[in-house]
Parts: sequence; C-alpha cells; structure tokens
Amino acid sequence: MINRNENSRLRSKTKIRKVISGTPERPRLTVYRSLGNIYAQVIDDSTGKTLVAASSLSKELTEDLKSAKGKVSKSKIIGNYVAKKSLEKNISTVVFDRNGYRYHGRIQAVADGAREGGLKF
Repeated sequence: MINRNENSRLRSKTKIRKVISGTPERPRLTVYRSLGNIYAQVIDDSTGKTLVAASSLSKELTEDLKSAKGKVSKSKIIGNYVAKKSLEKNISTVVFDRNGYRYHGRIQAVADGAREGGLKF
C-alpha cells in the first residue's frame, strides 16, 4: 500500500514529467532515493535508453563510499561519478529530474556533485 507521502510524490512526479524530457542533445538526469541508497541515471527519452547509471551499490564506487560519512556525502560522490561518466560519453548538458522529491538534502547533493563534476543544468 502506498502511503500519503509516496502518493504525493508520484503526483508531483507526473506533473514534472509532463514538462521535462530528455533528448539526445540534452538527456535527463533522474534521481531516485530509497531509505538507504541513492540512484542516478542519465536517460535519452527519445530512444528510451539509459546512457549512464550509478548508485550507492555500484561496485566501482565501494572504496570511495566507505570513506564518506553520511548519506548526503555519499550522494555527492554519486553525482560526481555520474558527471564524470557522462563527460566520457560527450554529454555535457542535462535536464535535472528530481523525480518528485523536494530539492533538498540528498537530491540537492547529487545535483551539486554533478555540477562540480562538470555537468551543466
């Protein structure tokens, strides 16, 4: 059963997705957060393909994430990693999709990390 906060987030998410979509020139950077982990993907909506993905469960980030204290600092590392991988695939500008979450805490940390990594949005 979906609780009231989750239902509110899903309503907000559908309103956001009516406006935001990723193109091949400017894909969509979407963020999902669960209770313990954070996930980020760069998606081209015209083809429906995920171009870059990272999460706090990624094998290549385990060493960096062990040294980080707290979920917010881990989220910043995820954002930075997504930016690095995107730049390797010649993606420099994206559209940020907060996925219905408030732009606060871990969501903001992913965005800040991606900006520090070199992505523009």
